[in-house]
Amino acid sequence: MRPWEAYFRRVVPYVPGEQPQGSRLIKLNTNENPYPPAPGVAEALKHMDAELFRKYPDPAAAGLVKALADRYGLGMDQVFVGVGSDDVLAMAFLTFFNSGKPVLFPDVTYSFYPVWADLFGIPYETPALDEEFRINPRDYDRENGGVVFPNPNAPTGSFLPLEQVEDILRHNQDVAVIVDEAYIDFGGSSAISLLGQYENLLVVQTFSKSRSMAGMRIGYAFGSPALIRALEDVKYSYNSYTMNLPSILLGVEAVKDEAYFRQTTGKIVEVREKAKARFRALGFEFPDSAANFLFVKHRTVPARELFEALRRQQIYVRYFDKPRISDYLRVTIGTEEEMEALFAFLESYLN
Repeated sequence: MRPWEAYFRRVVPYVPGEQPQGSRLIKLNTNENPYPPAPGVAEALKHMDAELFRKYPDPAAAGLVKALADRYGLGMDQVFVGVGSDDVLAMAFLTFFNSGKPVLFPDVTYSFYPVWADLFGIPYETPALDEEFRINPRDYDRENGGVVFPNPNAPTGSFLPLEQVEDILRHNQDVAVIVDEAYIDFGGSSAISLLGQYENLLVVQTFSKSRSMAGMRIGYAFGSPALIRALEDVKYSYNSYTMNLPSILLGVEAVKDEAYFRQTTGKIVEVREKAKARFRALGFEFPDSAANFLFVKHRTVPARELFEALRRQQIYVRYFDKPRISDYLRVTIGTEEEMEALFAFLESYLN
């Protein structure tokens, strides 16, 4: 090691999903929406004046904040936006988890959580999900420095009913509780309805899944004015211009079109439910999913074998070589045509 390398920060990084390139592949590995963004997004792009880009964007992203506040019936002082929900969550870790006590999140969950905790020097503990990959609220009753969990969970897709989310909140009113709702628009009730009762609740969502805008990197959070102010203070101490102007302008257009939003999320749910039956018929098991993906395990064929066989056919799914989940594949719900191609291959391969 060269002398100056001794001062590097050493972390085990998050590994993002593979981003294969090409027009003849089927990409079911990163939970993107298979349908295009709302028509208003494309229309706004056509008329976007490049002259706008020579100036800094509004650091408060007020236009987008207002659109989100209006859409969800909240005040602008209850909304925070960032560069994807990863940016929002990282800011939340940095802002709220500073007690020196361990933060709690599930053992099988979004794999960025332990990366942020290690990066920011936050101690953490990981209560185990049960055998059906469900959270037990009683595991979160102990002393802690904060709580964070996805709902629906990633990568399992399991949904924690709202009354159990509130149970966790009731037992943790002295710390921040973050509910990561990246997939909430595909099933289940949002914890947004609990914001009026719990000032320590932060609900994080994203445009990357249900609004078909993963490429624009737009995330947002809802919380009490006190939580949002604290997030903004950290943001402005780190990078005041986190969101670019196209994301702000196009995000507003996406929020406007509620009918299109309902149409595309409804279609994904419809295809997901059909896929559940197809997977079962082929000998797969999985926890019930309320997300835009299924977390499947075949009764006899190892997940790694299936992953590699699918990849050879240019069909990409996600494999996690980790404890408890190395027998599973996470399969994003694609279009009907993409799912048909997936099942045609699986039927041939398994039979």
